[in-house]
Amino acid sequence: MSFENKVVIITGASSGIGAATAILFSKEKANVVLVGRNETKLESVAALCETKHLVVKADVSKEEEAIKIVEQAVEKFGKIDVLVNNAGVSRYGSVGYGNILKAYDEVMATNMRAAIILTSLCSKHLISSKGNVINVSSVLAVIPPNKPGLLPYCISKAALNLFTQGVALDLGKHGVRVNTVSPGPVRTDIIVNSGIPESKLSWADFAANTVLKRVGEPEEIADLIVYLASDKAKSITGSNFVADNGFTWKR
Repeated sequence: MSFENKVVIITGASSGIGAATAILFSKEKANVVLVGRNETKLESVAALCETKHLVVKADVSKEEEAIKIVEQAVEKFGKIDVLVNNAGVSRYGSVGYGNILKAYDEVMATNMRAAIILTSLCSKHLISSKGNVINVSSVLAVIPPNKPGLLPYCISKAALNLFTQGVALDLGKHGVRVNTVSPGPVRTDIIVNSGIPESKLSWADFAANTVLKRVGEPEEIADLIVYLASDKAKSITGSNFVADNGFTWKR
């Protein structure tokens, strides 16, 4: 699955799935563009990359900053072969709590709007390179949340799944593939960053609700992302690959 001389943009690359994905692509000889809001963490991840890399501090939900990402990537490397829309946030909100609109707006800006912006900006470069897009969604896109506060996050990921299918149809005629990876519970810092009290949501709770009684690790999802971006998956587009330790079926 060599990606020698390929250029890969990974959003949300400062930790978790994004960081693991950037490091693995680099091991497979890709040049990587690491995007995130925490420059210190990005630099730490970049130090683990074996190939040429570019660190871009940016808020992907803001169009002007997304433009900067693409411009800097093309300026440094001359092309874009793979876009991994991984940046994601969760905010606790529900109709019953009375704060769903605030949570919805924040979550959709990063989880959905950013993917639309970056995919649109990268499209001409991906058409030129016959590249592909990987959108990192979640199994919560297809499961009604048993905790009402997760509803905004679930809505955003359901929208991302449909976006994948639509863009796969749109860009397929140009040879561009677009796929989704839907992790189940994966041990990242998303719970801490969401502000959800640990008493309401913990990794132990998630593990108990999987068939295999475990949560995933970021490196496991990175393996799947890199496979789908490779030529070994050249017949796959518009698909949704689930890696959830049986969480969906247990629910």
